[in-house]
Amino acid sequence: MYKVLIVDDHESMCDSLTHALENAGDFAVIGKLPSAAHAELFCEKTKPDLILMDVCTEGNASGLDATKTLCEKYPEIKVIVMSGFDEITYAPRAKENGAHAFVYKSKSLSFFIEIARKVMWGETFFPEAATTIPIPVGETPLTDREMEVLRLMCRHLTRKEIADELFISENTVKTQTAIFLSKAGFAKAAALAFYMISNGWINPKYCPPAISIAHQNRISP
Repeated sequence: MYKVLIVDDHESMCDSLTHALENAGDFAVIGKLPSAAHAELFCEKTKPDLILMDVCTEGNASGLDATKTLCEKYPEIKVIVMSGFDEITYAPRAKENGAHAFVYKSKSLSFFIEIARKVMWGETFFPEAATTIPIPVGETPLTDREMEVLRLMCRHLTRKEIADELFISENTVKTQTAIFLSKAGFAKAAALAFYMISNGWINPKYCPPAISIAHQNRISP
């Protein structure tokens, strides 16, 4: 029997997963936590074989951050990250943080069981995720830098705050904004940010830190 910890602040989801896992015959749910902040202590005491980790948990505790910590401290524990929010960065970030799989909550319970078994058998699963927003045919997709600026904009940061976060000038932020607005076919940044958030491509509460470019190349313009 594989010992399972479920980290999710939605009681109905926890109950559904618990019922499906325990009826599968090879899983035993040994704990359910509403917040990822308590997962490390739980693992220290009980050593589960598998964790089902929601991205957004109680108290704004990030399941992605918890996954990184747990995978580094307990490499023998398997982690499946899950989310009900179709944010385009979640799957790749989960993989980067050491997770063994990523599953959207819209999938069936039988699918969760299938992936859980595969993970325990040594396999991994990550859905093919979109890397940028849909734009008119023939246009160039948004670059990593443009996506970083857009994500920070969706967090309601000012141009100066975005510049400070990315170690670039305000003029560069202005230029990048004009470019991705043109590519996406929007006249105003606020309208594009609303479009991104309302369609689930960016979750403003859980945007990734802007490090992929800025911290690797602080002398970029």
